[in-house]
Amino acid sequence: MASLLDPILQGLLLGGLYTMFAIGLSLIFGVMRLVNIAHGDFIVLAAYMAHAVLVATGWHPLATLLIVVPVMAGLGYALQRVVLARTLGDDILPPLLVTFGVAVIIQNGLLSAFTSNALRLPSRELETASLALGSLNIGVLPLLTLAVAVALIFGLETLFARTAIGRAFRATSDDPETATAIGVKTPHLFALATALCFATIAIAGVFLAMRSNFDPFAGPARLLFGFEAVIIGGLGSFWGTLAGGLILGVAQSLGAQISPQFQVLAGHIVFFLILAIRPRGLFPKTA
Repeated sequence: MASLLDPILQGLLLGGLYTMFAIGLSLIFGVMRLVNIAHGDFIVLAAYMAHAVLVATGWHPLATLLIVVPVMAGLGYALQRVVLARTLGDDILPPLLVTFGVAVIIQNGLLSAFTSNALRLPSRELETASLALGSLNIGVLPLLTLAVAVALIFGLETLFARTAIGRAFRATSDDPETATAIGVKTPHLFALATALCFATIAIAGVFLAMRSNFDPFAGPARLLFGFEAVIIGGLGSFWGTLAGGLILGVAQSLGAQISPQFQVLAGHIVFFLILAIRPRGLFPKTA
């Protein structure tokens, strides 16, 4: 049992990163019922933005969030108003096709601008900092990642449950036509939701860049992990998304104990098992 404690702990910390990947997907689906195929590529785009800011300014990698978050939020608002708003409707195919095209554009644009060489943001003192927990050592950066993911989930839950704009988000999600009839500016609200989604994408991109290497084609894997976390936890549930990310991280960590080649596959197997047993996820939104 003691030998399993370390991989479980490391899996929980890895799950914090997967939760970050998934938060934006859960948010945008919960408000607009839209699946953004380019979600992972936008995470990688944010990572490259952080790298560019760091090279230009010499700031600490976490300080790049001061620029990357508002820029990505603005990009999300503009993308929704100019592109995605034209695709929304009863047919789910147009948003999928458009965001797939956006993903291809991002990948090839990053390849042209930065080549295919993998990059990583230097984490400085966070690179090797750790905390002792008995016989275990916990990396400060993975722990910070998990803490930020939990804080984002808590913040979004509070926003949706206790603020006027959160109630407007929920009303528009439940019945856009009725919300519009009572005066809610649906296009603007959808754009704000996308901006909020892209702000979480920016945070995920910076932490991804600090935790691992990334290249122009790293987006699809990020999308897959985020999508699996959302489905495991249950569509529309932010806390379920956190649970899904943690479960996926633990599954991969335990799989790696069997064989390094089994790490990613173990997560996929757990995903399909949960999907078979609970098609709506473990903690689906009930209202």
